[in-house]
This record gives sequence, C-alpha cells and structure tokens, in this order.
Amino acid sequence: MAVNLKGLTDNARKTSVAELNARLADAVALSAAIKQAHWNVKGRNFIAVHELFDTTFANLQVHVDEMAERVQQLDGVAVGTVEKVAKASTIKEYPTDLTKAEDHIKAICERMRDYGAKVRAAIDTTDEAGDADTADLFTGASRTADKDLWFLESHLE
Repeated sequence: MAVNLKGLTDNARKTSVAELNARLADAVALSAAIKQAHWNVKGRNFIAVHELFDTTFANLQVHVDEMAERVQQLDGVAVGTVEKVAKASTIKEYPTDLTKAEDHIKAICERMRDYGAKVRAAIDTTDEAGDADTADLFTGASRTADKDLWFLESHLE
C-alpha cells in the first residue's frame, strides 16, 4: 500500500478528493438556494427570516472554503464553477416561484436535511478510507448544518 507525502494512501487521498468535490458541489448549490430564498422572501417575519438566511449562508461558506482548500491540500482540483456544480450537485433544484417565508423555510430545510445526511455519509466514507482529517472537516460541516437546520425549523413550530 503506497503512502504519499501527506501520510495517506493513494486510495484515501482519491476517496477524500472525490467526497470533498461531491459535497462541495452540494454546498455551492445549497448556498445558491439560500441566497434565492434570502432575496425573495416576504411575510410578517421578513427581517428575521431574511437575516437568518444570511447567517445560514455565511455559516455554509466557511465549510465551502474549507472543503475546496482541503482538496488542494490533497493535491486535487477543487471544482466549483456554476456549470460543473449544476451537473454534479445532488441537491434538489430550488424553485424560483416562492415568496412566502414559510414556503422558503420549508424548501431550505428539505435541502439542508439532504445535505446534512450526505455530509454525515462522507464522514464515514473518508474515515473508513483512512483520512481522519477530512472526516473531521466533514464533522464540523455536519454540526454547523444541524444547528442551522434547527434554527430554521424553529420558525415552522
């Protein structure tokens, strides 16, 4: 089993790069969906929801950057162009005809739950491949997604 300069097997590195780029595509697509909601939300709780979407977006961007940079650390190429993300993302396309706060929150929550599940699967995949550092990165992304989902779902109670 060959070990590269980073102390990882080639399989661990390749597995991590693939997982990171897959989740990067999902995170970029989710980011765009959150901005779509942020720009178009209306309703009684407008400002609270508008600002919550901004916070959720900002929290996600931290992990987008970490994923892309980790790909580089593993000698891969981070793939985040709009065209590539549109093809690679597994996040359900966001509707562009929503305006009501509750509808936007429900749509974002659905996508956040899906994203969170895929990030949790990536934790296991990268850990089993032998890359504990990438698994840790995904663990942080998962914790943030879970917290933001909790905040968003609280508006639906």
